[in-house]
Amino acid sequence: MNTTKIEKLKVFSLGGVGEIGKNMYVLEVDEHIYVIDSGVMIPEDGMFGIDMVIPDVSYLVDNKERIQGIFLTHGHEEHIGGLAYILRKINSPVYGTKLTLALAEELVKAEGLSGQVVFHEINGDSILELGNVSVSFFRTNHSIPDSVGICFHTSQGAIVHTGDFKFDQAQLAQNADIGKMAKIGNDGVLCVLADSTNAEKPGYTISEAVVKQEIADVVYNAKGRVFAACLATNLSRIQQIVQATIESKRKLVIVSHPTSKIIDIALNLGYIDIPDELIVPVSEMGKMANDKMVVLTIGTHSQLMSSLLKMAKGTHKHVQIKEHDVVMIAASPSPGTELTVSKVIDKIYRTGAMVIYGQKKIHVSGHGCQEELKLMLNLLNPKFVIPIQGEYKMQIALSKVAQSVGVAENSIFLLDKGEIMEFSAGEAKYGGKVYAGNVLIDGLGVGDIGNIVLRDRRLLSQDGILIVVVSISKGRKTIVAGPEIISRGFVYVRESEQLLEKANAIVADILDHAVREQVMEWSSLKLKIRESLNQHLYEKTRRRPMILPIIMEV
Repeated sequence: MNTTKIEKLKVFSLGGVGEIGKNMYVLEVDEHIYVIDSGVMIPEDGMFGIDMVIPDVSYLVDNKERIQGIFLTHGHEEHIGGLAYILRKINSPVYGTKLTLALAEELVKAEGLSGQVVFHEINGDSILELGNVSVSFFRTNHSIPDSVGICFHTSQGAIVHTGDFKFDQAQLAQNADIGKMAKIGNDGVLCVLADSTNAEKPGYTISEAVVKQEIADVVYNAKGRVFAACLATNLSRIQQIVQATIESKRKLVIVSHPTSKIIDIALNLGYIDIPDELIVPVSEMGKMANDKMVVLTIGTHSQLMSSLLKMAKGTHKHVQIKEHDVVMIAASPSPGTELTVSKVIDKIYRTGAMVIYGQKKIHVSGHGCQEELKLMLNLLNPKFVIPIQGEYKMQIALSKVAQSVGVAENSIFLLDKGEIMEFSAGEAKYGGKVYAGNVLIDGLGVGDIGNIVLRDRRLLSQDGILIVVVSISKGRKTIVAGPEIISRGFVYVRESEQLLEKANAIVADILDHAVREQVMEWSSLKLKIRESLNQHLYEKTRRRPMILPIIMEV
């Protein structure tokens, strides 16, 4: 392998630390840059109306001629969802496994970039010579097939990104390449960027074999229809539901979001197997006996909850959850969505259906718990550890796990986004910071929503808006029409007539005084109206609506 003498290494994150999702990590080897993953994040509380969040890649754009490639660990949205947006600004080759690239190509196609991006397929045995390093890969066990860890071989030792992983000995179809991990460790690992998602949880992640049996038992014992909801990217879970449907001699109805193409992609590539005769169109559901049917609902987490809520309320276009149905939710709530999931489950219960969620092992995480993290660290035997892919509390938990297997506390670095770790002559030090922030996607707009717009949306959501409209003749210096006050989200007009009449009178007095004094400077007039109304309305209501004066000149 290429291990040209390296003077300086830099490692930093543009997303994925101190948060869940938006994973993007950068390795600089002298003048060359290697990017790992390009994910999205579900909007946090306070990001009103935002569809998704991606990393700010200003640093990469400024240094795009140095980028050797974007390397994808697997096909989950929090690792590839931002790829198309990033590739608009950075013309870089993309490396990934067969399924990962198929999903990435679909995202790129949806953004109109087909034919503009060069994709290179790799597998667990691939070795690439890029720039002044060799790049190798190793298979990991995760909830989506074709997941890999990535190893960058340098003269100072290897820089290893574990990818998302667990160790499940019963998942033979995509077993982790433990032998290769051990060999990488024996050859010398300088630093590991380690998945910390489940670092707070002791023991081992429950095996998929247990889940398979639990799902089969639920489907077999159900007296009526079975609704099974899972993430579209969790192909192993989908295959388990398919197998349970076959074994219970039922038929499968698939309800997916119109934009979800993953089942078609996975079927074409052979990653899942669904017999044609098993599937029944949604339109044929009414002709089937309830105890002969499994309804599979797939999509992203938000799509899943939205579909289930519509089914429970009876507003779904095709399907309605009814009494005696069994609803399995085989997915974990994303951080911040627990309340939404709870309300959806409550709504399903009101239909008379039975909900299976949490009390049975119909779903397990795709991430390793503490004992599996210890195994990974022991196999790789790194000199330094950087916890990634998790909130700060998870990074702290992984730090403690690493110390329990002999990694020195001063060899573990809890980085924030943009913070650089520099490695020189086998030693590590903090190396400053690059800009790392959020780019908000709202509809077709990418990055056109900033903190000021979010602040305005937050104010509107809290106290509403009051619009003051007045028409003034600047030439004659008289009020032609108004003032008219329009309230939206502040008070109910019919029950607050006195309040709004007083507000109207305050504005009229300000305008009359301006006319008498012949002060027709619009900016000062608007400021005076805002300040006076704000004080009056707060005294009367203890609310601060957004006040928007509109002065029209005629």
